[in-house]
Amino acid sequence: MEGSTDNNSTATKNITENSAEIISGGHVFYNPVQEFNRDLSVSVLNVYFKRLQKERLEQALKKNKNNENNVDGQEKTYVPGQKYEDGMRILEALSATGLRSIRYAKEIAGVREIIANDLSQKAVESIKENIKHNNVEHLIIPSHANAMTLMYLSTEHDKRYDAIDLDPYGCPNMFIDGAVQSIRPGGLLLVTATDMAVLAGNTPEACFVKYGSVPLRNKSCHEMALRILLRAIEGHANRYGKYIEPLLCVSADFYIRIFVRVHVSQATCKYSICKQSMIYQCTGCEILTLQPLGVTKPNPSENAPDRVKFGLPTGPQVGPNCAHCGHKHHLGGPIWSAPIHDKTFVRELLDEIQKEPLSKLGTNRRLVGMLSVVEEELDDVPLYYSLDKLCCVVKLEIMPILKFRSALLHAGYKVSFSHACKNSIKTNAPASVVWDILRCWNVTNPVKKDRMLDGTPVKEILCVPPKIQYELNEIHPDANPDSRKNALSRFPGNPTAHWGPGTRATIMIGEDKIAKSFRNQNKNKKQKSTSSPMEEGEEQQQSKHLKLEEEPSL
Repeated sequence: MEGSTDNNSTATKNITENSAEIISGGHVFYNPVQEFNRDLSVSVLNVYFKRLQKERLEQALKKNKNNENNVDGQEKTYVPGQKYEDGMRILEALSATGLRSIRYAKEIAGVREIIANDLSQKAVESIKENIKHNNVEHLIIPSHANAMTLMYLSTEHDKRYDAIDLDPYGCPNMFIDGAVQSIRPGGLLLVTATDMAVLAGNTPEACFVKYGSVPLRNKSCHEMALRILLRAIEGHANRYGKYIEPLLCVSADFYIRIFVRVHVSQATCKYSICKQSMIYQCTGCEILTLQPLGVTKPNPSENAPDRVKFGLPTGPQVGPNCAHCGHKHHLGGPIWSAPIHDKTFVRELLDEIQKEPLSKLGTNRRLVGMLSVVEEELDDVPLYYSLDKLCCVVKLEIMPILKFRSALLHAGYKVSFSHACKNSIKTNAPASVVWDILRCWNVTNPVKKDRMLDGTPVKEILCVPPKIQYELNEIHPDANPDSRKNALSRFPGNPTAHWGPGTRATIMIGEDKIAKSFRNQNKNKKQKSTSSPMEEGEEQQQSKHLKLEEEPSL
């Protein structure tokens, strides 16, 4: 994702991002939009290593209760840029230019070594040049290998990694199996997916092939994408007696980024069935209903008071028709339905990025804003609604979001935003309460009578009187969260004019050729003076055909 060739340009220029400087050589494509991804990854790895230190210290103290080995209980101080034999061994499986690895070497405290790998020989040469230019030869080892082969050859105990970073172009699924096998128990797996068109429901058949889940198209598609990827990683881990612990999962720009720890425990793997659910989505009002795949019941004994018994839930949770509008349902999933963030970790991360040196990161303001919203998110509520979409379903004037949140809070329910959507409503209130609040809003802001058509969600929902008169006028003290009240950078706009993942880098696939889009540019004009009228027509048809072939898919 971080490098590509451009053979039309031969000028050499240096690109600087925080502590790293990359020599472009005229062929490197630098994507500044991904700076947020790299800043977040640096911050997470720093906080993760501090947590790892504490865990190691606690284990050492537990093994040495009598202080036989002089364990003093003091944490060791680590400095970025130095090599530590007890530090982290990090693999960047798809390194491209080496920018991310160089930043890890210069900005993460507690590194033993970083393997910067790429399949392309040109990329590896660029990595070597940039490592030397940044004086980090003592920390980074260039590697020219297939990423999957490299990980499968690193499954032995002494060859495993403390952290593996997967940032491919598109779907990361092919690399996950090798990653979960070659990571240490408790290690950190960092995964990026940019194929959002697939994950967000545009092609459910493709998503099922790649991830084993069926997505549904709705306003919460970005959080659903996170949960589909989490379920896929959990599935790979379970095959080897492992399970995942999500620390932070975010949807940003044109991609999703997931940070999970991979633990080993056959017993805990059994709980995976309770962390996954199918989803029913009404085709009319788009209300979501989750159906868990498994449940647990207490089954204590004298020797095991916390023992549980696993079972299958009864269902389905919905009838043949939606209870609110009478329409049929779509069925999607399975998705990860357990929490997607570790709030303690997020709090530690927020504290750290507001201190030096992390406070000097280029995207620090956005990091603080997004993580503040993440910290406010409800843990036990998968997915969310969009207030503007709810109002659109019943053709109402859009209700002010603070009034809607206040009505839920006054009624005793919990509500929060989601970092993935600006107008999101994440709440534990049932759908009947959500529609009742909008029915109360309809009393003072009635929908036009000509829109009350038979068989539409508008008439089926609004013709039913509200069961309770909800408070819509008094704003609840907790309706406006701190992240919104303090005007943090929660949902920044597109950072560049040509925003997006770009086209696949030719340096990644090892092709020494000019991209088709450049090779065929103005082809007709160049040959017009020497072509016959018939030849010109044939060239136009060929040009159209090439243009269709070159359209990149997300």
